[in-house]
Amino acid sequence: MQASEIRRVMGVFAHPDDPEFFCGGTFARWAAEGAEITFVLATSGDKGSSDPEMTGERLVAIREEEERRAASALGVKDVVFLRYADGELQPTLQLRRDIVRLIRLKQPDIVVTCDPTVFWFGNRALNHPDHRAIGEAVLDAVYPTARDRLNFIELQRDEGLEPHKVKDVYICGTDTPTVKVDVTDYVETKIAALREHRSQIADMEAMAERQRSNRDPESPPDMPRYMDSFRLISFDR
Repeated sequence: MQASEIRRVMGVFAHPDDPEFFCGGTFARWAAEGAEITFVLATSGDKGSSDPEMTGERLVAIREEEERRAASALGVKDVVFLRYADGELQPTLQLRRDIVRLIRLKQPDIVVTCDPTVFWFGNRALNHPDHRAIGEAVLDAVYPTARDRLNFIELQRDEGLEPHKVKDVYICGTDTPTVKVDVTDYVETKIAALREHRSQIADMEAMAERQRSNRDPESPPDMPRYMDSFRLISFDR
C-alpha cells in the first residue's frame, strides 16, 4: 500500500513501550504522512518493575501515562488499554472479541502486530510470551473473525459494528521479513518517544545509542539508513 493510500492504522501490542521499541519509526512516518493511528495495548505492563516498593496498581497508572506521552511524540492521538494482566496474556476468545470490536469500530486499512511464531531472537533473547499471545489473537481477529458477520454477531446486533476487512497486516519482530520501511528521517522521533518510558529504561543515553547504531547493513557507511522490517500480508482488494 502506497503511503498516500494509508488512511487508518491500528497497532495492537501487549505492553506499553512495545509500539515504540518494535517499530516506532514506522508509526512516526505514517503519522507524518497523514495516517490516523490507534494504539491498542492488551496489558498496562503491571508486572514490569523490579522496585520492591512498586505496586501493580501504581505501575498501571505510570505506564499508561508514559504510553500516552510516547504515542503523542510519534504523532499518535488514540491509545486504548484493554487492561489484561501483564505476563498472563493468552489468545482467548475474549481477547479476540475485544480486538475484533476495535477493528470493526476503527476500520483500519492496516493492522500492525507481533509475530506469534518467534520464541527467541538468535542467541541474545527470548521473546516475551505476551508478544506471542497478542500476535496470535490479532491475526485470528483480522482473519476471518472481523471480516465475517456471523462471528460475534452481538457486535453487529447490539452495537451496530459492521464487519470490516483489513487490507494489510504488518507483522513485526519477525525472523522472516518481506518488506522494509525506511525510517531514516524518524529515528530521533522514535528515540524521543522511547524517552517517555522512564519506568522501563534505566539508561536513556545507552538506549539512544543503540537505536542510532542499528543501521541498515545494506546502506553505505557514509550514508547510513534505518529500516523497520516486517512480514507483510496483503489481502485481495
